[in-house]
Amino acid sequence: MKKATPHIPSHQLPERWFLVDAKDRVLGRLATGIAKLLMGKDMPQFNGAVDAKTNVIVVNAETVKLTGNKLLAKTYSRHSGYPGGLKTRTAQQLIDQHPTRVLEHAVDGMLPKNKLRHVLMNRLKIYAGAEHPHVGQQPKPVNI
Repeated sequence: MKKATPHIPSHQLPERWFLVDAKDRVLGRLATGIAKLLMGKDMPQFNGAVDAKTNVIVVNAETVKLTGNKLLAKTYSRHSGYPGGLKTRTAQQLIDQHPTRVLEHAVDGMLPKNKLRHVLMNRLKIYAGAEHPHVGQQPKPVNI
């Protein structure tokens, strides 16, 4: 019979920092790996209702790849709430204006739709270039 891993309260979990390089990585595959890290699914004491205290730093987000014709066909929409306030952009336009938002939107869609989602998204740091200001946390490089 398999032994159950003991439950560890969230205030006793150590804070972990990971560094992910998004250079020439496929958007969806990268986003699923980041979402798994943020939720703590790589830990043996995983509990979906507990914050895993995992911080993920993503660099080179502007070089993420979309397969097929998604650069021109995939659209991102937002609405102001006013009549006629729907704004739609293609993935290429969004990458040109805000290179980090495509990856941010993909990871956000893969996280659980509950109160923990906002906490997990605050632990995700995405940067368009190779530089990041979190050197002091000594992030561990991860290959997703």
